[in-house]
Formats: sequence, C-alpha cells, structure tokens
Amino acid sequence: MKKLLNFFLVLSCLHSNAQNAAQQIYGVQPEWSAYWISMAGVSLREYGVFHFRKTFQIDTIPLSFVVHVSADNRYRLFVNGSPVCNGPARGDLYNWYYETVDLAPFLKKGKNLIAAMVWNMGEMAPVAQISNRTAFVLQGNTEKEKLVNTGKDWKVFSNKAYRPCSTDNSLRLQTYMVIGPGDEVNAASYPWGWEKNQFNDAAWPAAINVTHAVAYGHGSDNLWTLVPRNIPLMQENLQHFPIIRKMSGMALNSNFLSGKSVVIPAHSMVSILIDQTYNTVAYPELIVSKGKDALIQQTYAESLFTKDRLKGNRNEIEGKKIFGNYDLFRPDGGEFRNFRPLWQRGFRYIQLDITTRNQPLILNDFYSRATGYPLEEKASFTSNDTSLQEIWKVGWHTALLCAGETYYDCPYYEQLQYEGDTRIQSLISLYVSGDDRLMRKALMDFNHSRVSEGLTQGRYPSNRLQVIPPFSLFWVSMVYDYFMHRKDEKFVESFLIPVRGVLNWYEHHLDPDKHMLGPMPWWNFVDWNLSFPNGVADGANDGHSSIISLQYSYTLQQAAEMFDHFGNHMEASHYRKLAQELNEGTFLQCFDSLKKEMANTPQKTSFSQHAGIMGVLAGCITDDLKLPVMNHVLYDTALSQATFYYRFYLTRALTKSGMANLYYSQLSPWRNMLKLGLTTFAESPDPTRSDCHAWSSSPNYDFLATICGITPDKPGFSSVRIEPALGELNFVQGKMPHPDGIISVLITKKGDHGVEAEISLPASLTGTFIWQGRKMALKGGMQIINL
Repeated sequence: MKKLLNFFLVLSCLHSNAQNAAQQIYGVQPEWSAYWISMAGVSLREYGVFHFRKTFQIDTIPLSFVVHVSADNRYRLFVNGSPVCNGPARGDLYNWYYETVDLAPFLKKGKNLIAAMVWNMGEMAPVAQISNRTAFVLQGNTEKEKLVNTGKDWKVFSNKAYRPCSTDNSLRLQTYMVIGPGDEVNAASYPWGWEKNQFNDAAWPAAINVTHAVAYGHGSDNLWTLVPRNIPLMQENLQHFPIIRKMSGMALNSNFLSGKSVVIPAHSMVSILIDQTYNTVAYPELIVSKGKDALIQQTYAESLFTKDRLKGNRNEIEGKKIFGNYDLFRPDGGEFRNFRPLWQRGFRYIQLDITTRNQPLILNDFYSRATGYPLEEKASFTSNDTSLQEIWKVGWHTALLCAGETYYDCPYYEQLQYEGDTRIQSLISLYVSGDDRLMRKALMDFNHSRVSEGLTQGRYPSNRLQVIPPFSLFWVSMVYDYFMHRKDEKFVESFLIPVRGVLNWYEHHLDPDKHMLGPMPWWNFVDWNLSFPNGVADGANDGHSSIISLQYSYTLQQAAEMFDHFGNHMEASHYRKLAQELNEGTFLQCFDSLKKEMANTPQKTSFSQHAGIMGVLAGCITDDLKLPVMNHVLYDTALSQATFYYRFYLTRALTKSGMANLYYSQLSPWRNMLKLGLTTFAESPDPTRSDCHAWSSSPNYDFLATICGITPDKPGFSSVRIEPALGELNFVQGKMPHPDGIISVLITKKGDHGVEAEISLPASLTGTFIWQGRKMALKGGMQIINL
C-alpha cells in the first residue's frame, strides 16, 4: 500500500508539471521518437478491442521510469500485471492528450512487462469521443526509458471475445442516449491473464507502425497532435452494493455482495435486483466461477419505471421494471472470471438476469469502483435549518457524478460537456473545491470547438456538430467568471479573440430598426420550458426574442469589463454602447407597462420568467421597476416557468434587484426532489429524463454566494464582497476556498435588523461587508462585526 501511495504522489507531481506545460497553451513540446502502433489486416476505424505487450530487461530498479502514453480511443495500462492508469483525457485531433506516469514503483529486477488494452467503438462510439483510427503510443521520457517506445517490437492481439450490445438505447428508452454501446463478452475467447508476465504471447503477431508520434508544435501531416494532460487522473474507489431488493428464480441470498459465494443451480433462470441506494458512476466488477455457457445480463438504471414509463418515488420498486443500457457476459466454466465493462456505467439499480445451462454458476463477488474527477470538498455550509444540509449533500454528490475527464451534462444518457451546464458546474467546483483545472480545460475545449462563423459549438468534445448560439454567450460568461475568480491574466487574455468572434457573430444578426436580434440560425436553446418547443423561446429563431437579445446585452457588458481590463477601451466602449441600444430597443418593443412584465417578443402574446430575469440581469429594467417586475417573475403563475437550470439566473436577478433575501424561500423545487427519493438532482421536473444533472446543483454555489453572500469584488478575486442574504434563517456558517486561503463566515441575526458576524479572510485579502445597505471594510485575518 505504501508503494502505491508513493507512486500516486509522484504521479500527482508529474501531472502538475504536465499541467504547467499545458498552461502555456502549450509551447513547443520535445520531438517524439515512438510510433503510433496498431494491428495489421484489420480495419482501424471499426469496432475493435486489442491488447499490446512489450517485455524488457532491467538490471536494477530505477528511481524513476517516466513514460508518456496515449491511445485512440481508450486504453488501460498495466505493468507486471498491476493496473497503472487509463485514458486518454478526451480532447480532439488537434489536442490529443497523453498521460505522463512513473512506472518505477511497478518494476522489478530482470524481466518486466508493459501491457495495454486499447479499444475503439467505431461508429458506435460515444458522441463525446473523437477519433481518427485505432492506435496506441508510449514514449520514454529520457534515453533510459526509450527501450519501451512503441514500435514493431511490441506484440498485439485482436480480442474477438468482445462485441457490442445494447446498441439501440435511444430507441428502447425513447430518448437521446449517446454514451456508446454495452459490452458482450464471451469468456471462452478471452485471453485470460494477458496482462501478466507468465502469459505466453508467442503466437501474437508484431504490431505495425501507423505513423510517427507528433507532439504539439511539430509535424505537417499529423494524425494526432499530442499535448500533455492538463487535469489529474480519474480516481477509483471501491464501493460495495448494500442490498438486494428483489430476487426471483431462487431463494433470496445476498452473500455474494459481501464476498461469500452463491451458487446458481444448473438449468435456472434467476433475476436479482440490486440497489446501490444512491446514484453512482462506477466500473462494476462481477466475479464468477463455473457456469459454462451461462448468460448474465447486467442492466443499469437510475430509477425503475412503471408500465407508463413514469418513475415516481425512486425508492419504490413495487409494480415497476428496469429499463436501461446493459452488458452481457458469457462464462466459460473457468475460475474467478472478472467481468468489468470497458467504460464506466451510471446507475442506482443493477439487475442481474442469469440463465444457466448444464453447469451451476458460482457468484463469487460483486462490487464496483466509483470513478470520476478527484474534486475535494473544501467548503462547508450549515444553518439553523438543518434540512439544507441534505440539499448541500445531494447537490455536491450530483456535481461529483457530472465531473469526469470533462464536465458531463448527465452521466447516464450523454456524458457531454455543454456550455450552459458547464458554466454552473464550474462555479460549483470553484466554490466547493477551489480546483479550477477542469474549468480551465472546459474553457479551452470550447475554444478548440469554434466554427468558422466565430461561434463555439454547443458541446465539446463531440464527434457530431452542434451549434447552440446562446451557449456561446454563456461560454463568454464562463471566461468572465474565471476572470473574476482567478488572477491568471495571460490565460484569460488568450480568449479575447474568440470572445470577440462570438460577440461579432451576434452583432451581424442585429435588426437595426428594432435594436433587437433578428432571425438566427442553429439551435437557439433557452430552457426545457414546456412552453418553449425543443427549448427554443418565441422569436429566438425567427427574430426579436427579448430573452436572447437581453442575454446578448448581459454578455456584452461582461465582455466590456474584460476588454477594459486589458486595455482594449475602444472595443469595451463599443460593447457598452451596443448593450445600451439593445436594452432600450428591447424595453421599447417588449415591455408591457400595464402588466409590469417583459414579453418574449414585440407581439406581447407570450410572457415568461426568463424574459423578466434577463431584463433585470441586462440592466434593461430600471431600478424603479425591478421590484414589481421580479414580484411578477416570482408569483405570476401565468408566466411560463424556469426549470431548475434557469433558476440559477433567477437567483442572479434576485440578487441584482436587492431581493436576495427571497432566495431561501425559493428552494421548494429541491425539497420536492428529495421527497421523491432522488439521491442526485434531476434535469427538470418530473417526468424527467435524467435523474442526475449538475445544472440543478446551483444551491451548492448559492448557499455560499447568495445566503453567505461571498463573491469577488474585483477581478482575480483580489477583493471580496460579503453581503449575506439569510431570508428567514437566523444563523449561517460557511467557508470556501480562495486562491490565497480559506474565507469563513459565521453570521447571526440580532433582532429585526441587527447582525453579528465573525469573518476570517486570508491574510492578504481585503474586502467589504454589507448588511442592509451599511458597509464595513474587511481586512485579512479574523474580525467580529456587530451592526
């Protein structure tokens, strides 16, 4: 164990160094001498699973043995039978990531083995997976390690035990599901022990060289341009299944969940419904013996369904069935066969449907390894309302499940990184963990996605083109968020050109007569509001949408701050003038002065919370109208309603209107999800597709940013503003990571208008405390305020 821990400490340092290189975006990398390798005589763009092996001799165990490794699509690396890492982090062909690892802790004197399992789902690959062709590469860091460089001295095997299954998920589940196929594995064809030294690979052919490995800054005919991984490795933590909820075909026996064997008799059909009791993202590992020619189907689901495909309370199973993606495993009669899917699975429930033939099947063990980005919870929040703790807990769990090699919109259905989701997820990461690396990668990913028109793609990485123009605006808002929360000027300034491209695209779609946006192409998504067909608000496609026009104004003002900061004052002035014209034009065309509401279009035939929210955020609604407008937004049920996603912007509008104290009263949607047995927060109100959608975890940001009132007051978080908004709460305590240390607040109401606050800031940080309009200067260290 100590050896493994030391290895991960070294690995962490190596990833830190790789990240530093990537932060220079990327700087010219050293030339590589290794080849990308693959197998002769097979299609390299179709479905396939391959194993690579290289044996080598060393006389002494080195202090370090550093290699760089990558594959298209995915790989899992072993040394002398021990798993080392998997990857690569998802990117694109121009930014193909490689991992840097030290193999020394796994080496021994004499003969050693490096082995890699590489797979490509071909045309069935997840939409988040970009590919060129199946190949593997490993490069030694210095001369001493180059004896293991990939080339023709490696061996390769095509594993025909695998074939895809569960390929019709979107059709069967009647929804959009693009995470790739399931695995059907025939154990009789599997090369068991292939990753171990004693395995005989004499019959394996030599690998072929596909092309030279080329790092960023080199090459003129690249298949992949290699760049260093800029995020940590994903973690894997053992977790056990706590309970079997139902078993048919034999008497209930849960011994195998605790590592004790259970025998399924020959000629049996047994079904076992297992409840993890909470949503998870993990690699299930089923270990079986005997059972030759049996068939085991593992079906995964976030919830069970009624016959009408409704979920109801997620804890209830009676009268419900499981529907979901699945894997198939066909045992060969061998001992302790371990079936682990190639890719992670999202689930709360797993159902094993087992059919045995002439030989009994022994279930030896069943567990999973939870996986995801290693975000660390450094923030905390408590209050006199203890029920908020469950919202905090479930929200953070949701955010964790939606953070992998990219941010995921949802782990079960798509695992795609969308700007609309990612902006909210990034703020949660900053506030709860202080880790900005995945946010930095996301900002870069979307920058890499840009199309010739100037827009970013709506999601990225993606092997299908999807353009969502409002999400490009939210990407600009993400850049602004990073600008406000991190002092990283060179990184932020690198985005000014693409930010300019996004804003210019919108400027070319202005209607100068109405001073609003005119017709716009692509998918102008706003929210999964039932009144917005396919999420598109009135006027967003055919012209004169108040919501999109005002979102553009809101974004222009954020961009103006950044351009001013970097000395581009003329552009900043232009953006502010344009925002003012949009505000004036949209108010004139769309504001109903009798209703005190913002219409969706100049026709004033439909109204939404969204239009009022964006009116306030853009500064279109004047100060004297903010209160009546926001009261209508909150309480006029005739307005089409914001879902969980857009309620993040509802809270921003409350804060800007001086009504942040109402936030606490707006938590009913999250309380209702908990009542339905959800262990993560859903995509939208029931009936919902996804039970785990991180854009619904905004309370983990708002408990600190709104209730505790902690926000940056100047770019780079060089000054803090603390303006608590407790609502009906009497006491709150919160802490959050800042680049210079920890910010902590303890706030207690005194009477109707008084407050006592204990505030601790990092020594170098100053700021302002605000309570009901009264301001006090804050300095580094601990201070007590009585007002």
